[in-house]
Amino acid sequence: MSCCAPCSAGAIRQLKDGELQDIEDFIVLFYNPNIFPESEYQKRLEEQIKYCESLGVKYAIGQYNHKDWLDAVKGLEKEPERGARCAKCFAFRFAFAKKWAEQNGYDAIASVFGVSRHKDQNQVDKAAESILGQKYYIPVKWNEELRQKIGHQSDFYRQNYCGCEFSIRKV
Repeated sequence: MSCCAPCSAGAIRQLKDGELQDIEDFIVLFYNPNIFPESEYQKRLEEQIKYCESLGVKYAIGQYNHKDWLDAVKGLEKEPERGARCAKCFAFRFAFAKKWAEQNGYDAIASVFGVSRHKDQNQVDKAAESILGQKYYIPVKWNEELRQKIGHQSDFYRQNYCGCEFSIRKV
């Protein structure tokens, strides 16, 4: 599962180059109804598509339905970054990924959600394991050095907040 090109670039490159021996076939799933506003979602989606296509990597896009996401995190709007709202957001998106994977013939899910400096990898892992179980979830330690190298060499659109309206920082 991918949240944006800057966070996923290294992971996609590792997968494409076959650096993770247990993973033979993969697809980048972009499902981020948490991103607000929709114009921000579109920018991140376009960057993800552009990067995947530049590498010849398959990708899939889940429907953008921000209202469903808002319903899922209702009551957690005032939670801080890395708080209960984020855990619920991860769980919501992993539930979609599990259903999508089952319907499309994939038997495991990995994520770059914890790569962002805005997030906590342990929280991502717990959310994934609670929804996916150990059967479906592959906790991967992505190559941070590679991600940063690709980021420095790219012209990726970069955002200054995680994605939802509750994570926008005043600058």
